Amino acid sequence: MESNIIQEIENTSIINISKVLYSGKVVVTGGRDGKAKSNDEKLDIELTSPGAKGNGTNPEQLLAAGWSACFIGAMQLGASKMKISLPTELFVNTSVDLGTHDEEYFLQAHLEIHLPGLSIDDAKKVVEAAHATCPYSKATRGNINVKIDVVV
Repeated sequence: MESNIIQEIENTSIINISKVLYSGKVVVTGGRDGKAKSNDEKLDIELTSPGAKGNGTNPEQLLAAGWSACFIGAMQLGASKMKISLPTELFVNTSVDLGTHDEEYFLQAHLEIHLPGLSIDDAKKVVEAAHATCPYSKATRGNINVKIDVVV
């Protein structure tokens, strides 16, 4: 695909990645009421604005799903390093809220981490390590309000 970039608006770099492990590439057309399709065609979904009628999902749900999946992976990594066995029935209940303040739009998130049968001390260690490791947590840290609850 030919590109005619007129002006690069922003290209910030806080930490330079030394090795790219994966690039998720998605084209969105039509905005919140459009369509999202990945270059490998594994993702091909309709988008619908939150609360609107329609069959699609919305960006807040997609962020919640991605963050939850990544967070579980980060917990598995951290628990393995700490020699802590995670319960097989663990799950993460994540909500991402779209809201306003002074007529500006913002996001906030709530992650409810369920680690049934794990001691509260081990659960807290695993969740703190995951929150420090998970790229989604890093990306949002200091940018949006995030609440994390641990349920054992």
